[in-house]
Amino acid sequence: MRHGNIGRKLNRNASHRDALWANLVTALVTHGRIETTEAKAKELRRFADDTLKWGIDVADLVAKGDKATPAERAKIIHHKRMARKIIKTRDALARLFTEIGPHFAKRPGGFTRVLKTRIRKGDAAPMAFVELVGLAPSFAKAE
Repeated sequence: MRHGNIGRKLNRNASHRDALWANLVTALVTHGRIETTEAKAKELRRFADDTLKWGIDVADLVAKGDKATPAERAKIIHHKRMARKIIKTRDALARLFTEIGPHFAKRPGGFTRVLKTRIRKGDAAPMAFVELVGLAPSFAKAE
């Protein structure tokens, strides 16, 4: 029985899955849209939305800049450290707190969208795009 076991294993051990989610969330924040298998895309939504929430919660405090109180600065630092556990590059972390956080600040949830695209030729895996709602590059720019 699978009582209390949440999420797909994807034929990986726990540390490999953690690294997979960290890499996929980092790529999503960096590029705005990524293509992956449908199973990974559906599971990625959980991790991406939870990670994006760290940047969104302090968007108004980051906008204050130098006018933030020491307690507010401490809250910003805490959120950055928590997001840093998942997001692996400085550029992606900066984008999360400067661009993505303010963009989604008024939105209650649902920051990602999964669009089914094709069947991969090599192994017939169903593929899907995962994109940030309103921040993904246009289809004309897609590869």
